[in-house]
Amino acid sequence: MQPPFQKDDLDLEAAIANARPQLVEFLSHHPDWLLTTSQRFLPGTALKGLDSIADHREKVSALLDLLEEAGTATWKQFAQYLCMNYDLPLDLEILLISSTGEGCGRRHRRSSSVSDKDVKKQRLDPAEEYQHLLIDYILQRYGSRRAAGAAAQEQMQPLAFNQAFVNLVIRQSKASRLKERTDKPREDVAGAPEPEECADTAVQVSDLFRSVVPSGTTKVIFLFGKPGTGKTMLMHRICQKWAEGVLPQFLFTFLFEFRQLNLLKRKLTLKELLFDLFLQPEDSPDAVFQYLLENAWRTLIIFDGLDEFAADMDMSSSCKGGPTLTSHMSISELFAGLCRGKLLRGCTVLVTSRPKRLPDFLLNTVDLLAEIWGFDHEKVEEYVSRYFHQHSFKEQAIAHLKNNTKLLSMCLIPALCYVVCICLEYLLLKHQMSVELPQTMTQFYIKMLLIFINKQQGECAGGEETQLNCNKKAILGLCDLALKGLEDKKVVFYVGDIPEHLKEFASLHGLLTVFEVKTSGTCPETGYAFVHLSLQEFFAALCLMVSKKVDKNYLKKKFSLKSKWTSKNEAKTEFMESFHIFLSGLSSKECRTFLMLLAEQDAAWVQDKQDTILQSLKKLAATHLTGPKVIELCHCTFETQDLKVAQHIGSLLNFKYEFKNFRLTALDMSALVFVVNSGQNLTHLDFAGCVMDIDCSEVLASCKNVEHLSFRSRRCGDDFAAALSKSLQGMGSLKKLELTGGSITAEGMTNLVQASSQCLQLEEVNLQDNRIRDLEVKRVMDLFSRMEKLKKIDLSNNSLSLNTVLILAKEVIACQNATELHVRKDTVMIYFSGPSGKVPRSLDLKWEENKEHVIPTRHVKLCLQDRSLSSQHAKEIVAILQSCPCLSEVEEEPMSSTDDQQYGEENQTPTASKKIRLNDNQISLKSVFFLAQSLSTLEHIKTMNLSLGHTQVVHLTFWKRIRVRNTSRWRSSVLAHPKQIAKGQCFRLRDCRVGPEDVTRLCQILAQCPKLTEIALSGNSLSDQSIERLLSFLPYLCHLTLLSIRSNTFSPHCSVLLINSINLCERIRMVEVRSSENAFLHLGENIRSRKTSCRLTDCAIGQGQIDELCRVLEQHGWLAEVDFSRNQLGDEGLRCLLDHLHQVPITCSLNLSHNRISQDGVLHLINAFATSGNTTEVQVSLCSKATLIIKLTSSDHPRKILRLSECNFQPEHLEKLCLLLEKCTGLTEYISSNNNVTVQAAERLLHSLRKNLGPLKISIEEPWVCKESVTNLLELAVQACGNITEITICKDKTLFQLGVRFPRCLEKVESVVSRLNLYKPEIKHACFCQRVCEKCAQLQELRWSHVELHNDEAEMLVKILLPLPQLKKFGLTSSSIMPTGIDYLITGLQNCQAIEELNLGHMKLSSAAITKLVLALREMPSLKRLILNHNSIGNDGCSKLAGTLRNMHYMEEINLSHNKIGDPGLINLAAVLLEMENLKRIDLSGNSPSPAGGEKLMEALAYCKRIEELLLSRNVFGDGTAVKLAVCLPHMTNLKILHLQNNNIGPAGGMELARALVSCGLLEEISLSENDLGEGSIHALSEGLPCLEHLQKIDLKLCGITDDASKSLSHGFRQCPSMEEIILSWNALGDRGAQELASALPGMEKLKMLDLEKNRIGACGATKLAEELAKCPEIQFIRSCLQMQIFLAAIRGRVWHKRQRDQYQKVSWCC
Repeated sequence: MQPPFQKDDLDLEAAIANARPQLVEFLSHHPDWLLTTSQRFLPGTALKGLDSIADHREKVSALLDLLEEAGTATWKQFAQYLCMNYDLPLDLEILLISSTGEGCGRRHRRSSSVSDKDVKKQRLDPAEEYQHLLIDYILQRYGSRRAAGAAAQEQMQPLAFNQAFVNLVIRQSKASRLKERTDKPREDVAGAPEPEECADTAVQVSDLFRSVVPSGTTKVIFLFGKPGTGKTMLMHRICQKWAEGVLPQFLFTFLFEFRQLNLLKRKLTLKELLFDLFLQPEDSPDAVFQYLLENAWRTLIIFDGLDEFAADMDMSSSCKGGPTLTSHMSISELFAGLCRGKLLRGCTVLVTSRPKRLPDFLLNTVDLLAEIWGFDHEKVEEYVSRYFHQHSFKEQAIAHLKNNTKLLSMCLIPALCYVVCICLEYLLLKHQMSVELPQTMTQFYIKMLLIFINKQQGECAGGEETQLNCNKKAILGLCDLALKGLEDKKVVFYVGDIPEHLKEFASLHGLLTVFEVKTSGTCPETGYAFVHLSLQEFFAALCLMVSKKVDKNYLKKKFSLKSKWTSKNEAKTEFMESFHIFLSGLSSKECRTFLMLLAEQDAAWVQDKQDTILQSLKKLAATHLTGPKVIELCHCTFETQDLKVAQHIGSLLNFKYEFKNFRLTALDMSALVFVVNSGQNLTHLDFAGCVMDIDCSEVLASCKNVEHLSFRSRRCGDDFAAALSKSLQGMGSLKKLELTGGSITAEGMTNLVQASSQCLQLEEVNLQDNRIRDLEVKRVMDLFSRMEKLKKIDLSNNSLSLNTVLILAKEVIACQNATELHVRKDTVMIYFSGPSGKVPRSLDLKWEENKEHVIPTRHVKLCLQDRSLSSQHAKEIVAILQSCPCLSEVEEEPMSSTDDQQYGEENQTPTASKKIRLNDNQISLKSVFFLAQSLSTLEHIKTMNLSLGHTQVVHLTFWKRIRVRNTSRWRSSVLAHPKQIAKGQCFRLRDCRVGPEDVTRLCQILAQCPKLTEIALSGNSLSDQSIERLLSFLPYLCHLTLLSIRSNTFSPHCSVLLINSINLCERIRMVEVRSSENAFLHLGENIRSRKTSCRLTDCAIGQGQIDELCRVLEQHGWLAEVDFSRNQLGDEGLRCLLDHLHQVPITCSLNLSHNRISQDGVLHLINAFATSGNTTEVQVSLCSKATLIIKLTSSDHPRKILRLSECNFQPEHLEKLCLLLEKCTGLTEYISSNNNVTVQAAERLLHSLRKNLGPLKISIEEPWVCKESVTNLLELAVQACGNITEITICKDKTLFQLGVRFPRCLEKVESVVSRLNLYKPEIKHACFCQRVCEKCAQLQELRWSHVELHNDEAEMLVKILLPLPQLKKFGLTSSSIMPTGIDYLITGLQNCQAIEELNLGHMKLSSAAITKLVLALREMPSLKRLILNHNSIGNDGCSKLAGTLRNMHYMEEINLSHNKIGDPGLINLAAVLLEMENLKRIDLSGNSPSPAGGEKLMEALAYCKRIEELLLSRNVFGDGTAVKLAVCLPHMTNLKILHLQNNNIGPAGGMELARALVSCGLLEEISLSENDLGEGSIHALSEGLPCLEHLQKIDLKLCGITDDASKSLSHGFRQCPSMEEIILSWNALGDRGAQELASALPGMEKLKMLDLEKNRIGACGATKLAEELAKCPEIQFIRSCLQMQIFLAAIRGRVWHKRQRDQYQKVSWCC
């Protein structure tokens, strides 16, 4: 067989000459493209000189000359490339192809007469004949012939064939990434940015087939792209171009669409696939097939739409023998065989698909992977220009799209671009002056449908509504067809599937396309399909929204994002790529009228369905969504165009959006920006390894709510940085910008920084891990200096040279707002002062007085480490340092210096530096002594930190100036004169083995340092002898305030030596030894002014050391605290210690907790307590707390208290206890909690507790208290000796408490009880009542809570207890009286004439009960406190109370909180308050007034000048009331507590209130939580805090506090010396706010509680908080959702040993 395409002898020169004029004319419009393209085919030297040719025609002509002179082969390659990449005019393309010698025969033969063809066919063999048959068939189906034949019906043709073809943007990827893309097409993969070799590169269509050679290996090309990007259109274009001769490397081309292959039910051979399903040869099919096999490398087989294939592609179960040419196989097997090279080996297989699932076998066979992106902006303009080429308004159409970012983003998808053009053309034809296009994809599809109908039926057929009604039946039919097809995975329909009227309507309006369907070699059938799969999805979604058969439940089931991300072997919703987006779009208000007309339903019916979709969207936002799902949700949200829904979803997706390793389009970014801008809070956008084009950065320009923007990808180079630069100014809230792991060079960085310098709000820029090498340092630093709020620049891992770093150091020092340059290995960070770099406020006055002489203080820190500095570099650094008067800290890396070198360089220390680090410089103990000596010569050294461990450390910090004394050893020179006297010096030495002689020498040196205040030794392996020598020098260290020895194992003897130091040096105020490893000695002034504390905790101290310890303590009588907790004393050690203490008259608190004490040891302690006159209080708990605290006094003390808790006493222990208590006649208070004390034991206990004279308080907490009746508890009470003055029963706390006063003579209780037992029941009850009356004759306080009173108990209360003449306090809360009710009690209250306090809280008092209570209150002239909280008192009851209160001139407290009081009641109460001059506390929280009532109340409170507590929470008073209160506050000079939480106070009211609080100098507690105060109010409050020196608690929960407000707030806290509790939970504090807050903590010595729950604090902020909280000695409670291990590691040890007397209180942690 002769090879096909035998060329006729062509005169190539003549052919080129014929094509040249048109070619020059065409290319003169694209000279730059031609010049760039020519570089592919010509050497660079040949192109020199062309730049000097200005005329485009001349330049093009010269280039064509060069190409022609380069030879025939070069010209052919150029001509083929031009035809493939430009849509040339048909006549020019024919001429150009002719000039190559390719294809001319094809066109000539196709233009021959029939007789000529017949003659030539006789000369052609079957293969060549089949080739021509293919060419004719493809041109007829996809090429110019079809287009020409269909010209008359252009308006009727479907989407895919009406569009003028414009080359698509294609980007080649690495095949190694295919598995990631296909296995997880929508899920996040590894978060790290992809390496640069994975970066995509732009390719032309011709590049796809460039490497096709006769290698015998099958080449698989895989093109993927999102829906509508033009994949199918491109395949048709490739077929057309092949038929026109542009791809001469292929002799045969076949195109198969998977949507048609789905219809095939039988198995085929390869021959049947090619011939039966595409095109049968007219003659000798076997010969043709054999030729195909022999020339397989010249065969192109295209499979379009792999994602639409419905069958299973899993080939794991296919036959192991492999396919043969005669094997009948399924489509899956045939496709796999071709791709694997098992069939037609050597051919080229081109596959297209949406980015969805792929079969495993394809992963390892793809040779070239590329993505079709669709259009870019240039392609959009070209397409629109061609579309509107016949219209006069072409330029107007182009301008309209360019000016609309959202529309332009949509047009980047070719299918949508066509839809937009249709709508734009229609509207411009009708209204050229004002064009309003739809906003969403769904609205565009609706508009397109209406336009198609209108075009065919004309304007005369009526408006859109009329035409819609006329065609409603057909449209609904299409909807049913579309939905049924999707549910059945069917996209191709046969004639029988579609009614005739539907086919006619759809074909007429270009909604369905008609084509041949071949399932065998017989006559083909006619197939129908929607012109695009997205159109079928649109009609399917429309069906759900208008069908009466579809209810809300079915709609919810169909709407789910999850259906798009099924695993690769599931095909549940394979064809529903945009279905959920269309459903969302149809839920918009703009689509409601369209749906009402189509469904023939009212607005309520349609809205109900729409609301179902909207609610589903909201629920999806509350679930965990990966990055791709978030994007899909944003698309759905945008389609709804519902701002409320967008705001709700934006708030749920708030704070941070993370997108990793998937492609983002400009349309994706537009949807994301819509949601972000709809949210109310600032967000963080994080893109890691995402593929995105430059258009995405342009869309970001409109993102107003992004605070932190992060990109991590090697694809981000200079072009991306340049595009992003244009967008930065539009992001008004951007504070942090990160472009890391990219390919940005110095040039790209400079451009980016230049744009960033216009973003004045930017605080941090992170450019680490890029390609920034030779930086334009001076220019960049100049740009940085313009950014007022800039705080940090990170240039790490950019391969900056050492010279660049040194230049950078010079520029940092020269830059006025730069504060630090930190360089360590590849880490390079620059810190700036930010907004705080302005002149300090304290200097404002001086600045005004003397502007010329006052210069704000500036400090710069320079850190250079691990950069291999040479001596020359060191000299350069010294020169830099000497030139900088503001340098505050220097840190240098190892320079291989010796001890002697260090001696010579030490006094060359830069005079202005505050810190110097000279780490890893090979120093020895000799250097340590020398450096220690410098403390006496360099007076302004602040700290000296030395370490000889694995990492050697020499770290010096200084006061403001350094002065060198004139000594013989040092050079006589003064480096600088100090501005102030140094405050003290600190010497720290760690990880250095020091022997006794070394200690002696070191101490001798340190004793010569007059300013030394602290010595810290850590990990120095000090022996007992070394420590003894160290302690002996303490009297000579005259100014020492702290000696610490850490990480040093102490023997028990050594621990005693440390404690004995209190007898060696009188200045010692505290000795603390922890865990036998750490010791701290705190020293005070020379004169003994305070007592001494000794703490020896967790040091294994046992009985053997007690004698020695006691002898030490006996020598020192001025002890305040002795803590021996967590040791091993045991019962015997306790006995020994008590025996010694009994003989020593000292006053102190002795802590023996956690010492393995048993019940016997406790009883021995109680015996000592009862018999000893110097023990005033004992506190014991044997539970997990294991508390044992004894308070001793050297003189008689009136109080003697015994507290016993959870001691698990057995009966024998209780009996011994009672005997011991009988001897303790001086007891004033006995508290027993959960000690297994039964009722009988309690009786015995009450008999035992006797006292000579005075009061005794008895408290018993046991579970049986809540079970016993009130009568039984009263019977128990009368067993007590003495007269009862107080009875408290709190069943909710299982508390039974008595107050007893002992007269001079006591009755024999036992005889009374025995007499009562002899009486009959009725007589017994009467005698009991009489007994209660006698015992309680002096009763003053009666408080019962959570009790249930029956008839006899209520009667005893009303008739016996309440009328007692000395009763002053009565409380009955959360209780019930059965069956008489509360009225009976209120009646009895009329007899309480001496009452001063009445508490009926939680008693469900109604207004009717209040009426009776008022009568009782009139009989209580001495009443001072009235508590009626948590009842049902309304306006009427409040008004009646107000009338009664008017006459109560002694009233000090009113509590009406949590009732139902509105404005009328509150106004009446306010009128009374005007006359209540003694009122100190009022609580009206939780009522129902309006702002008007609140304002009236505030006016009245101005007259209550003695008010101390004002509690008005949860009343929703608003700003007006707050402003009124602000006016009143200056009159409330005694105010201590103010509660205003949840009062709807905004920025206006908050500002006035904050400013007024400064007048209340006695304030101890403020609560403004749950009010949206605004940043201004927080700043005003912060400024006033220094005036509130008594403030102990502040509650600012849920006040919207951000990092910006944290600095001023922290400054205010720092000046509140009494602060104990800070609540800042549920705010927006991040790491920066946490760090600001942490800076204030060390000065807050009384802080006990810190609540930071539900903020945004990360690990960085948590670590800083942990470090500073460790310095708060009283901290007890920390609430935070941070990871507790961060805190516990730093704080737990410090908290356990905190300075507190009551060690049983522990720190609480709450997550």
